[in-house]
Amino acid sequence: MNKLREKYQQISPPVKASVWFTLCSVFQKGISFITTPIFTRILTTEQYGTFSVYNSWYSIISVFATLNLSAGVYNNCMTKYPNQKKEITSTFQGLSTTVTCLLFVVYLSSMDFWNNIFQLSSIFVVTMFLELLFVPAYSFWTVGKRYEFKYVGIVIVTAIIALGSPAVGLLAVLSTDYKAEARVVADALVQVCVGISFYVYNFKQGKRFFSREYWTYALKFNLPLIPHYLSMTILNQADRIMIGRMISNGAAAIYSIAYSVSSIMNIVTQAINASFIPYTYKALKTKNYDGIENNANFLLVFVGTISFAAMAFGPEIIWIVGGDQYYDAIWVIPPIAASIYFSFLYPLFANVEFYYEKTVGVMIASCTGAVSNILLNYFFIKRFGYYAAGYTTLACYILFSFAHYYFQKRILREKISKKFEIYNMRLIICISLFEVVGMIGMTLTYKNTGIRYSIIVAIFVLLFLKRNDIIVRIEKIKNDK
Repeated sequence: MNKLREKYQQISPPVKASVWFTLCSVFQKGISFITTPIFTRILTTEQYGTFSVYNSWYSIISVFATLNLSAGVYNNCMTKYPNQKKEITSTFQGLSTTVTCLLFVVYLSSMDFWNNIFQLSSIFVVTMFLELLFVPAYSFWTVGKRYEFKYVGIVIVTAIIALGSPAVGLLAVLSTDYKAEARVVADALVQVCVGISFYVYNFKQGKRFFSREYWTYALKFNLPLIPHYLSMTILNQADRIMIGRMISNGAAAIYSIAYSVSSIMNIVTQAINASFIPYTYKALKTKNYDGIENNANFLLVFVGTISFAAMAFGPEIIWIVGGDQYYDAIWVIPPIAASIYFSFLYPLFANVEFYYEKTVGVMIASCTGAVSNILLNYFFIKRFGYYAAGYTTLACYILFSFAHYYFQKRILREKISKKFEIYNMRLIICISLFEVVGMIGMTLTYKNTGIRYSIIVAIFVLLFLKRNDIIVRIEKIKNDK
């Protein structure tokens, strides 16, 4: 124990913070995942589908209401204005509040029209805007703490949200016949209560609602990126909305169960990337390119491994999470799990684009991926059902990743050298091929548990026996440029 404590103390603050941020995200999503079997057995598939559709619309509307100010532009401001962090936070929060209130006025002017578009009642939409008003405050605070590599407060608040949301949700669902409404409102209640606390705190610390300088910078930086953020959200959420409209909310629920399983990995990858962004920015500033590559290599192998593990045990996970009524969701697990790897890959390239403030490429790549996803979903969901949405998502993420690589490569040629590479593309291609082949292999063996288990055991035994050779080969690939 003492040796372990000593090793922990020797870890650098960025790595230590990254570990804790990842654990927080995993814990929060893990609790949600653990409690999902309870809600899938209490709610009907239609009710659970309504809850899923609400969350999808929330994600899309959030892009417009908050302008995603806690994303790229906030990280850039932390670097550009290191001594004005509190003022930046409060004024960004003021901008988010203003836009959200304006959108709510637009909704109130034509409630029936928007309710029909969303296929949600007014109670859902009003709840949505309450979340959009206050929850960003927590996001601003969290990003600031991540940038400073401070994690204690985040750990505490994460525990409150992770435990409070399902607990309140369960009590609400069991106490009423309006179970879909109860699930949404209860979850929002916890989020809003936490958000209000940080809403007041951020304004108290920064003491400013409006700043011409910061608002101008934020709008100039982020408005061109709205198509990118919207495209990314559509890529993640539009499939459930389209399935709900084209088939039923019940089908959307089955698809959502598969997606929620894979989203656990997505939470892990997002947490890793969120912690990797400040490191990447600082490393680019100091020209520590080897440090970026070495850390990225390890993270790519790690994410690739957990993606394959999710594919391998897809049937068992679905049975635990959803039960027999959601069993068909197993066929969506492999492509969605594989897409998680590519959804982790593309931000590595996009981080370089954001750092150099070359956002045109980001927008083009994102819009291409989103439009392709909608078109593919429209044609293939009609023909093959909701199963097709998983494969269209994977195809678009692959396209997305290599589009961002192309634009990142152009930036590096301009800023550093024509032949310069930050990331090791040979390693990336090898892992990408492994994910695609693994997806096909696991899908073909889902009906034969014995063969699937034999393949899984054989792979892990081989990896264990060849671990030293693999390490040597990875090092060779790293150094062979």
